[in-house]
Amino acid sequence: MTEPSTPEAIITFCGWLRELVGRRRENTAIVHYPVARRASVKDVIEALGVPHTEVGRLIANNEEIDFGYLLAPGDSLTVAPLTPPVDVTIPTLLRPQPLPAARFLIDHNVAKLAARLRMAGFDTLFNPEWHDEELAGECGRQQRILLTRDLQLLKRKAVEHGHLVREEQPTRQLAEILHFYGIAAQVRPFGRCLRCNTVLHEVAKADILHHLEPLTKKYYHSFRRCPGCGRIYWAGSHHAKMAQLLAELARYQPLPY
Repeated sequence: MTEPSTPEAIITFCGWLRELVGRRRENTAIVHYPVARRASVKDVIEALGVPHTEVGRLIANNEEIDFGYLLAPGDSLTVAPLTPPVDVTIPTLLRPQPLPAARFLIDHNVAKLAARLRMAGFDTLFNPEWHDEELAGECGRQQRILLTRDLQLLKRKAVEHGHLVREEQPTRQLAEILHFYGIAAQVRPFGRCLRCNTVLHEVAKADILHHLEPLTKKYYHSFRRCPGCGRIYWAGSHHAKMAQLLAELARYQPLPY
Protein backbone atom coordinates (compact mmCIF):
# COMPACT_ATOMS: atom_id res chain seq x y z
CA MET A 1 0.00 0.00 0.00
CA THR A 2 1.40 3.38 -1.00
CA GLU A 3 1.73 5.86 1.84
CA PRO A 4 0.14 9.26 1.20
CA SER A 5 2.63 11.96 0.24
CA THR A 6 3.17 15.02 2.40
CA PRO A 7 1.03 17.98 1.25
CA GLU A 8 3.05 20.62 -0.57
CA ALA A 9 3.17 24.33 -1.11
CA ILE A 10 4.57 25.72 -4.34
CA ILE A 11 7.19 28.44 -3.84
CA THR A 12 8.39 30.54 -6.76
CA PHE A 13 11.62 32.50 -6.31
CA CYS A 14 12.17 35.51 -8.55
CA GLY A 15 15.21 37.32 -9.87
CA TRP A 16 18.60 36.74 -8.33
CA LEU A 17 17.12 34.92 -5.32
CA ARG A 18 17.23 31.84 -7.53
CA GLU A 19 21.02 31.91 -7.20
CA LEU A 20 20.72 31.52 -3.42
CA VAL A 21 18.22 28.66 -3.69
CA GLY A 22 20.39 27.13 -6.42
CA ARG A 23 23.18 26.47 -3.96
CA ARG A 24 21.05 23.66 -2.55
CA ARG A 25 18.67 22.62 -5.33
CA GLU A 26 18.70 21.99 -9.05
CA ASN A 27 15.45 23.80 -9.73
CA THR A 28 16.16 27.33 -8.58
CA ALA A 29 12.89 28.93 -9.67
CA ILE A 30 10.06 26.71 -8.40
CA VAL A 31 10.24 24.62 -5.26
CA HIS A 32 7.62 22.04 -4.25
CA TYR A 33 7.94 22.38 -0.50
CA PRO A 34 6.52 19.64 1.75
CA VAL A 35 4.45 21.21 4.51
CA ALA A 36 4.97 18.71 7.30
CA ARG A 37 4.39 21.30 10.03
CA ARG A 38 3.15 24.85 10.37
CA ALA A 39 6.10 27.16 9.88
CA SER A 40 6.42 30.85 9.14
CA VAL A 41 7.33 31.99 5.66
CA LYS A 42 10.52 33.51 7.08
CA ASP A 43 11.65 30.15 8.46
CA VAL A 44 10.79 28.35 5.23
CA ILE A 45 12.57 30.66 2.80
CA GLU A 46 15.63 30.82 5.03
CA ALA A 47 15.73 27.03 5.23
CA LEU A 48 15.89 27.12 1.43
CA GLY A 49 18.89 29.47 1.52
CA VAL A 50 17.41 32.96 1.19
CA PRO A 51 17.96 35.43 4.08
CA HIS A 52 14.90 37.51 4.92
CA THR A 53 16.95 40.68 4.38
CA GLU A 54 17.07 39.98 0.62
CA VAL A 55 13.29 39.70 0.21
CA GLY A 56 11.26 42.65 -1.03
CA ARG A 57 7.76 41.18 -1.39
CA LEU A 58 5.90 38.02 -0.42
CA ILE A 59 2.68 37.07 -2.21
CA ALA A 60 0.64 34.07 -1.06
CA ASN A 61 -2.38 33.06 -3.12
CA ASN A 62 -2.44 36.49 -4.82
CA GLU A 63 -2.33 38.44 -1.53
CA GLU A 64 0.67 40.30 -0.15
CA ILE A 65 1.80 38.91 3.22
CA ASP A 66 4.45 39.48 5.85
CA PHE A 67 7.17 37.19 7.24
CA GLY A 68 4.91 35.87 10.00
CA TYR A 69 2.47 34.18 7.58
CA LEU A 70 2.17 30.43 8.30
CA LEU A 71 2.68 28.37 5.16
CA ALA A 72 -0.16 25.92 4.53
CA PRO A 73 -0.58 22.94 2.19
CA GLY A 74 -1.72 24.06 -1.24
CA ASP A 75 -0.34 27.57 -0.88
CA SER A 76 1.19 29.27 -3.87
CA LEU A 77 3.95 31.58 -2.64
CA THR A 78 5.99 34.08 -4.68
CA VAL A 79 9.21 35.42 -3.19
CA ALA A 80 10.55 38.56 -4.88
CA PRO A 81 13.86 40.28 -4.13
CA LEU A 82 14.42 43.83 -3.01
CA THR A 83 15.07 45.90 -6.11
CA PRO A 84 17.04 49.15 -6.25
CA PRO A 85 16.66 51.85 -5.24
CA VAL A 86 15.73 50.67 -1.76
CA ASP A 87 14.64 53.51 0.51
CA VAL A 88 15.08 52.34 4.11
CA THR A 89 13.38 55.47 5.47
CA ILE A 90 9.98 54.36 4.13
CA PRO A 91 7.97 51.68 6.02
CA THR A 92 6.88 48.57 4.13
CA LEU A 93 4.80 45.51 4.98
CA LEU A 94 7.93 43.43 5.53
CA ARG A 95 9.81 46.20 7.35
CA PRO A 96 7.26 48.38 9.14
CA GLN A 97 9.92 50.15 11.23
CA PRO A 98 11.87 52.46 8.88
CA LEU A 99 15.39 53.70 9.56
CA PRO A 100 16.10 57.40 10.16
CA ALA A 101 18.74 57.33 7.41
CA ALA A 102 21.00 55.00 5.44
CA ARG A 103 23.59 54.23 8.12
CA PHE A 104 25.78 51.17 7.93
CA LEU A 105 27.38 48.43 10.01
CA ILE A 106 30.21 46.48 8.36
CA ASP A 107 31.12 42.82 8.85
CA HIS A 108 34.80 41.83 8.79
CA ASN A 109 34.42 40.02 5.46
CA VAL A 110 33.84 43.37 3.71
CA ALA A 111 36.14 45.36 6.01
CA LYS A 112 37.65 47.56 3.28
CA LEU A 113 34.18 48.80 2.39
CA ALA A 114 34.03 50.69 5.71
CA ALA A 115 36.72 53.23 4.78
CA ARG A 116 35.21 53.75 1.34
CA LEU A 117 31.75 54.47 2.74
CA ARG A 118 33.27 56.88 5.24
CA MET A 119 35.29 58.49 2.48
CA ALA A 120 31.99 59.08 0.68
CA GLY A 121 30.57 60.68 3.85
CA PHE A 122 28.31 57.87 5.17
CA ASP A 123 27.93 57.00 8.83
CA THR A 124 29.62 53.59 8.98
CA LEU A 125 30.56 51.48 12.00
CA PHE A 126 33.18 48.75 11.89
CA ASN A 127 34.76 46.81 14.72
CA PRO A 128 36.83 43.77 13.69
CA GLU A 129 36.43 42.28 17.16
CA TRP A 130 32.62 42.05 16.99
CA HIS A 131 31.27 38.55 16.47
CA ASP A 132 28.00 37.64 14.75
CA GLU A 133 25.83 38.02 17.86
CA GLU A 134 27.30 41.45 18.60
CA LEU A 135 26.92 42.59 14.99
CA ALA A 136 23.27 41.53 14.88
CA GLY A 137 22.57 43.18 18.22
CA GLU A 138 24.23 46.47 17.26
CA CYS A 139 22.35 46.45 13.96
CA GLY A 140 19.03 46.42 15.80
CA ARG A 141 19.98 48.74 18.64
CA GLN A 142 21.55 51.40 16.43
CA GLN A 143 19.09 51.08 13.53
CA ARG A 144 21.70 50.38 10.90
CA ILE A 145 21.99 48.39 7.68
CA LEU A 146 24.26 45.38 8.08
CA LEU A 147 26.56 44.79 5.09
CA THR A 148 28.13 41.35 4.86
CA ARG A 149 28.88 38.36 2.65
CA ASP A 150 27.72 35.96 5.38
CA LEU A 151 24.33 34.42 4.58
CA GLN A 152 23.84 32.97 8.05
CA LEU A 153 24.48 36.31 9.75
CA LEU A 154 21.72 37.94 7.70
CA LYS A 155 19.24 35.30 8.87
CA ARG A 156 19.44 36.44 12.48
CA LYS A 157 16.17 37.83 13.80
CA ALA A 158 17.77 41.02 15.14
CA VAL A 159 18.88 42.00 11.64
CA GLU A 160 15.92 43.75 10.03
CA HIS A 161 17.83 45.77 7.44
CA GLY A 162 20.79 44.08 5.79
CA HIS A 163 22.35 43.39 2.44
CA LEU A 164 24.33 40.48 1.04
CA VAL A 165 27.23 42.18 -0.73
CA ARG A 166 27.76 40.47 -4.07
CA GLU A 167 30.70 42.36 -5.53
CA GLU A 168 34.17 41.24 -4.44
CA GLN A 169 36.38 44.28 -5.15
CA PRO A 170 35.96 47.03 -2.49
CA THR A 171 35.42 49.92 -4.93
CA ARG A 172 32.78 47.93 -6.78
CA GLN A 173 31.22 47.04 -3.44
CA LEU A 174 30.85 50.74 -2.72
CA ALA A 175 29.24 51.25 -6.12
CA GLU A 176 26.89 48.36 -5.42
CA ILE A 177 25.75 49.89 -2.12
CA LEU A 178 25.31 53.41 -3.52
CA HIS A 179 23.22 52.03 -6.40
CA PHE A 180 21.23 49.54 -4.32
CA TYR A 181 20.13 52.13 -1.77
CA GLY A 182 19.85 54.99 -4.28
CA ILE A 183 22.19 57.23 -2.26
CA ALA A 184 24.78 58.28 -4.85
CA ALA A 185 23.45 61.86 -4.69
CA GLN A 186 24.13 61.87 -0.94
CA VAL A 187 27.88 61.39 -1.34
CA ARG A 188 29.75 64.05 0.66
CA PRO A 189 33.49 63.40 0.24
CA PHE A 190 35.57 63.66 3.41
CA GLY A 191 32.81 64.56 5.80
CA ARG A 192 33.88 61.79 8.19
CA CYS A 193 37.08 60.47 9.67
CA LEU A 194 38.29 57.40 7.78
CA ARG A 195 39.68 55.95 10.99
CA CYS A 196 36.89 56.42 13.55
CA ASN A 197 33.80 57.62 11.62
CA THR A 198 33.49 60.93 13.53
CA VAL A 199 32.19 63.98 11.64
CA LEU A 200 35.11 66.24 10.67
CA HIS A 201 35.29 69.91 11.67
CA GLU A 202 37.06 72.73 9.88
CA VAL A 203 40.13 73.95 11.75
CA ALA A 204 42.31 77.04 11.37
CA LYS A 205 45.73 76.34 9.90
CA ALA A 206 47.37 78.37 12.69
CA ASP A 207 45.91 76.02 15.30
CA ILE A 208 47.52 72.92 13.80
CA LEU A 209 50.67 74.37 12.27
CA HIS A 210 52.92 72.46 14.66
CA HIS A 211 51.44 69.17 13.41
CA LEU A 212 52.15 69.78 9.72
CA GLU A 213 55.07 68.72 7.56
CA PRO A 214 56.99 71.54 5.78
CA LEU A 215 55.51 70.89 2.31
CA THR A 216 52.00 70.62 3.74
CA LYS A 217 52.46 73.96 5.49
CA LYS A 218 53.62 75.54 2.24
CA TYR A 219 51.05 74.23 -0.25
CA TYR A 220 47.81 73.64 1.71
CA HIS A 221 45.66 76.12 3.58
CA SER A 222 42.29 74.44 4.28
CA PHE A 223 42.14 71.71 6.90
CA ARG A 224 39.69 69.55 8.80
CA ARG A 225 40.29 67.74 12.06
CA CYS A 226 38.58 64.79 13.67
CA PRO A 227 37.39 65.68 17.19
CA GLY A 228 37.43 61.98 18.01
CA CYS A 229 40.95 60.83 17.23
CA GLY A 230 42.61 64.14 16.28
CA ARG A 231 43.53 63.10 12.75
CA ILE A 232 44.02 66.03 10.34
CA TYR A 233 42.79 66.07 6.72
CA TRP A 234 43.57 68.32 3.77
CA ALA A 235 43.13 68.32 0.00
CA GLY A 236 46.06 66.05 -0.72
CA SER A 237 46.38 62.48 -1.90
CA HIS A 238 43.11 61.37 -0.30
CA HIS A 239 41.17 63.85 -2.43
CA ALA A 240 42.84 62.55 -5.57
CA LYS A 241 41.82 59.01 -4.57
CA MET A 242 38.25 60.18 -3.99
CA ALA A 243 38.11 61.83 -7.42
CA GLN A 244 39.33 58.59 -8.99
CA LEU A 245 36.79 56.63 -6.96
CA LEU A 246 33.89 58.82 -8.10
CA ALA A 247 35.00 58.42 -11.71
CA GLU A 248 34.92 54.64 -11.30
CA LEU A 249 31.48 54.79 -9.69
CA ALA A 250 30.12 56.69 -12.70
CA ARG A 251 31.17 53.77 -14.93
CA TYR A 252 29.64 51.09 -12.73
CA GLN A 253 27.20 48.65 -14.34
CA PRO A 254 24.57 47.66 -11.74
CA LEU A 255 24.04 44.00 -10.90
CA PRO A 256 20.78 42.37 -12.05
CA TYR A 257 18.11 41.87 -9.41
